[in-house]
Amino acid sequence: MVFPSHVFLFYFLPVALGLYYLCPARWHGLLLIGLSYLCYGWANPWFVLLLVFSTVLNYACGEWISGRWRMPWLWRGEPAGRGLPATRQRKAALGLCIGGNLAFLGFFKYLGFVESGLNVMLGWFGGASVHFLTVALPVGISFYTFKAMSYGLDVYQGATKPARSLLDFANYVALFPQLVAGPIGRFRDLGAQLEGRTHTLEKFCQGVFFFALGMSKKVLLADPMGQVADAAFAAVSVPWHAAWAGALAYSFQIYFDFSGYSDMATGLGLMMGFEFRRNFDLPYLSQSITEFWRRWHISLQNWLQDFIFMPLTKRLMRTRLRGKGHAIPWIGYMITFVACGLWHGAAWTFVAWGGLHGLLLCLERLAGRKPIYAGLPPWCRTLATFALVLLSWVLFRAETLGGALSYLGAMFGLTDAGPSAALVPGLVYQPHFLLVFVACLLIHILRLDTWDLAQSLKPAKLVLAAAAFAASVAMLFTQSYEPFLYSRF
Repeated sequence: MVFPSHVFLFYFLPVALGLYYLCPARWHGLLLIGLSYLCYGWANPWFVLLLVFSTVLNYACGEWISGRWRMPWLWRGEPAGRGLPATRQRKAALGLCIGGNLAFLGFFKYLGFVESGLNVMLGWFGGASVHFLTVALPVGISFYTFKAMSYGLDVYQGATKPARSLLDFANYVALFPQLVAGPIGRFRDLGAQLEGRTHTLEKFCQGVFFFALGMSKKVLLADPMGQVADAAFAAVSVPWHAAWAGALAYSFQIYFDFSGYSDMATGLGLMMGFEFRRNFDLPYLSQSITEFWRRWHISLQNWLQDFIFMPLTKRLMRTRLRGKGHAIPWIGYMITFVACGLWHGAAWTFVAWGGLHGLLLCLERLAGRKPIYAGLPPWCRTLATFALVLLSWVLFRAETLGGALSYLGAMFGLTDAGPSAALVPGLVYQPHFLLVFVACLLIHILRLDTWDLAQSLKPAKLVLAAAAFAASVAMLFTQSYEPFLYSRF
């Protein structure tokens, strides 16, 4: 169930909030898990079984890692009173946590990717193609798998205490504001809030403000920009200026779509007393790629840094790579961001996108943790960084590597625009779309971000939010269904 939909806005949300505040606090856990499973299973109830499986697997791993449950065949005698799990049990449980989650995610998300790659290799040698299974991709599987896996990893590292109960952990994994498209919350941030949290009128009003502006970002900005991007990327041939407009539109679409969802998730959490961490901080105003990744999808960046980059570089440092220790961070960046690309999707375009960002980060590190254009004025550094990010989004958006290269060629005038290219500007430069372009630019130029605006709720801000929300609701009656881009990840 997506947030900007009639079913969610007019039925699910009012009933959910009404039940939540009428229900005694001791029943909030059971109510939340029921609401979360209902919200997630609305389109396909069978997906709830996968969510339950992931929850039980990771909860059990956490119990074994913490030592509250024992594996008798792995338990070694510990000094009396310590109550610590055996080293073999901790490592076995950690291996099960990592291996089980990666196998679970790999089966549903990457089986087709492996099959296509294998068939290409077989074709080189004249072999017959193979077909495994056709598996539906559960909505949001990457988000809740990483979220659930981080629990066992954090418990192993001592960064969080084990969950008080299976119910608390199930709510942590399935909490419906964060379930479909993140942010990737960590148990160390939400565990205490699941046990007890405050509910105030100020927090509820902030939540409504966050939700209203987040939905406005999605419906009023991201969806029109998505129509421009779709028209440009779907064209057989496109003029260079329309190609740049399409890439710019997609840059705005993916930002306002995902940051709008994160704002709505934050708002829904505040309405029920939860406080989530910020997930976006105006990333297109960054002056380097390193800064961009501190501002873009912050929850994923923290996950990758804590569980891939740092452990990988520490392990490589112990090996020293035969005296080539200076290359370790570069290897870490490349592996981490190739993994980041694969996390987003099972296609070579995502691998190339992640590899490009890894390469750009390596170049910045080689230049002393500065961009190669560090000598330019600040506004020029911002434009240069945004240009690099915009070009990388072409890889992210294109269906194939060939399609991405063809589109990049069109952007730089390296391909001949055919007769059909004359039709594209008429689709891209419609007055309504041009107004949305201007609005997206002004939001960045004026540094208007929901998190900053919500710090003090003045009457003018509330009126603006109410008007934007009303326009968003009205737009829902006139446009076709536009799912969240990140829900497919």
